[in-house]
Amino acid sequence: MDYETLVNLQGYAKFFLILAVFVIFYSYAYSIYKRDKKGERNYERYSDLVLDDSISSNPLESREKNIEKIDKEN
Repeated sequence: MDYETLVNLQGYAKFFLILAVFVIFYSYAYSIYKRDKKGERNYERYSDLVLDDSISSNPLESREKNIEKIDKEN
């Protein structure tokens, strides 16, 4: 291969890589938006964690509820 072909190939590879990252990022952002609209997750609780991160603060989610959900699904 000559130099010009390699440069063109590199350009196409870079374009498709950026396109793939763009699609993955926006699909993830859309899924977060959709879950927030449905009310599946409350991300405001997690944003408060930044301000209240002491060792004596209460946990955000109880582990027993999560374990019960997993048992019911199986």
